[in-house]
Amino acid sequence: MAAPSDVVLLAGDVLEDISKLEGVSKIILGPGLKRESEKIVATKCGILKKKGQNTYWIDSCQKRYVPVRSEYVIGIVTAKAGDIFRVDIGGSEHATLSYLAFEGATKRNRPIVQIGDVLYAKLLVASKDMEPELVCVDGHGKSSGMGVLPDGGLMFQTSINLIRKILSPSCVLCKSLGYNFQFELVAGLNGRVWIRCRDVKQTIAIRNAILLSETMTNEEIELMSRKLADALATF
Repeated sequence: MAAPSDVVLLAGDVLEDISKLEGVSKIILGPGLKRESEKIVATKCGILKKKGQNTYWIDSCQKRYVPVRSEYVIGIVTAKAGDIFRVDIGGSEHATLSYLAFEGATKRNRPIVQIGDVLYAKLLVASKDMEPELVCVDGHGKSSGMGVLPDGGLMFQTSINLIRKILSPSCVLCKSLGYNFQFELVAGLNGRVWIRCRDVKQTIAIRNAILLSETMTNEEIELMSRKLADALATF
């Protein structure tokens, strides 16, 4: 079949060579698509999406997270094995994280990471033939907000679709909530959200607002934020 965007695909559907259709020499395949010989095959059900002239992926609703290279995720440290930390990122197997994959880390200056810590990291390796590997630095060796998240926050699970909505530039959720409340938010593409608010009451309210926003429009989100602020002011 041809490859227009915003069409529904089933697992196993074969697309014609997108590079020939668009007249570009290089294409980028995201989650849900893989190349087999001269064809591009869908590996899961969903809607074909396109960004720019050469980036394609399948947007789908799924429960289990499938690691994808270069995605930012929230993980929980579950074990230490020599120079390696084992991190639960919600996939089929745990990811590994070297103690040298932190900003300024050396053999003498090791990062302080304990079992049970929640951290924000980037997937360096994600392949069906290899276990996922994480790093907490960017290409310049800087943390860029990654690393162990501070104490006092709350991590909870959401759908991956909601994470994509939160991270979308067109979504007003963080802006409308931030206008009325002071809080920190970290969203991982593995379906996990970490928030830290002023007190427990506000933390619960922000968590519930985030979960309810999945099926709301921007106007409904703004209205919900105003009602939530009024309710907490009189609580």
